[in-house]
Amino acid sequence: MTTPVCTSASKAASLAKQTLPYPSFSSYVKARQPVLLRTARSLTANPCDAEDLLQTALAKTYVAWERIEDHRALDGYVRRALVNTRTSQWRKRRVDEFSCDELPEPEPVRGRDDPAEQQALHDAMWRAIMRLPARQRAMVVLRYYEDLSEVQTAEVLGVSVGTVKSAVSRALGKLREDPELEPVR
Repeated sequence: MTTPVCTSASKAASLAKQTLPYPSFSSYVKARQPVLLRTARSLTANPCDAEDLLQTALAKTYVAWERIEDHRALDGYVRRALVNTRTSQWRKRRVDEFSCDELPEPEPVRGRDDPAEQQALHDAMWRAIMRLPARQRAMVVLRYYEDLSEVQTAEVLGVSVGTVKSAVSRALGKLREDPELEPVR
């Protein structure tokens, strides 16, 4: 560290530090956020992405806050951080599109959008579950409708976990073979 040669220059430097336009990082962010957000929005197409971009640039600025000597140039520093961050994001993006001769169209799933078909499937499933033996029915309902784990189901019914596993497996096998549920498969 060097000692100041001119005491008047060191006094002027200490006065300049005391009269900074933004004494803290939070006061800078509060004062300049709307302007910086407009800059970020001009770099991205999505307002949510612009907010994320600005937040990342401000985090980089916060890390370097003590090293920035001229606080009058903060906007330029943050704008450069915005551009650099956006450029890095653009370079890192993955392209998941591949050109091909035919357009990939999903197979229409029967009953997905039609409420009547959904209700018919729901009713058929309950009728199939009601045809199961009482113990298997209880285990299927607890496991899949009440969303209990195998251990919790075993505790509720007072049986071992192995019993729950085997009974649920047999019940699912019966449901797979149920003729009323054939159109779903």
